[in-house]
Amino acid sequence: MYNFIPKIKDMNQQVLCFGEVLWDTLPEGKTPGGAPMNVAIHLKQQGIHSTMASRIGSDEAGRELIQFLRVHDLYSDLIQEEEKLPTCVVGVELDEKRQATYTIPYPVSWDNIQPDPALLEAANKASVIVFGSLASRAETTRNTLMELLKNDALKVFDVNIRAPHFEMDNLKILGGMSNIIKMNSEELDMLAGTELAHLSQKEKISFLADYMGVGTLCITRGDSGAIALIEGVFYEHPGFKIDVLDTVGAGDAFLAAFIAGTLQAESPNAILQKACAVGAFVASHRGANPGYDLQKILEISRQMA
Repeated sequence: MYNFIPKIKDMNQQVLCFGEVLWDTLPEGKTPGGAPMNVAIHLKQQGIHSTMASRIGSDEAGRELIQFLRVHDLYSDLIQEEEKLPTCVVGVELDEKRQATYTIPYPVSWDNIQPDPALLEAANKASVIVFGSLASRAETTRNTLMELLKNDALKVFDVNIRAPHFEMDNLKILGGMSNIIKMNSEELDMLAGTELAHLSQKEKISFLADYMGVGTLCITRGDSGAIALIEGVFYEHPGFKIDVLDTVGAGDAFLAAFIAGTLQAESPNAILQKACAVGAFVASHRGANPGYDLQKILEISRQMA
């Protein structure tokens, strides 16, 4: 049975983003990051109320992250404090195409997120829960996430595979609990495996959607746009041509726009166009969370007109 998107009852949705908050160390210096936090920030810039749940170390790096979260109205009692494990500082390298690779330490503070009462209450009140695969690498945080998903919220799974920080069985379990799954082309090929390597991309998408029982499976394709299978129908967008500065956060911006469009009951084609435009805008700037320039995003979205 497919996990189709629940009907939205009102427009006062609360989106809970769960998982890692960290420092990305780029060649230009360190910047706050973590896919769930980036999604939360982009949702706010798109007019959707979002909160962040994570765990941060009681160290200088953690205190600096808390200040960043306060500035973006994301600091609350859902940000737990960790006494023993450090705040996460990730090494980021960019190749000649400005594509990012990551060196992620283990264990860190967000590997120990606890199912405390405030977090459980927030999950029960949420209309949408956004989560990724990275924070599920450790048993404690993974078990907490499983507890949070025991409700009727729209569950959005952002497959952000960072080798070696994943297990294929866990990815399949989380996928089976989701209504919407987003991944990139490389992650699709990895999940499909060598046994399905002979299939076309659409055939792989159909197979995984059927295998996981998910109603919406969306694949980002870098500068080639995106493709989504939504309740048995494929939708595609070719993407937009921009000068890429770095790709950090572009997929998170895409996902936030995809979620916002879904909550606002936009058409699948409109959702993909907006999501690709916002993702392209972010890729044309340095860092994961540039302030939005609505005029420039509109100019990007009109490229195909």
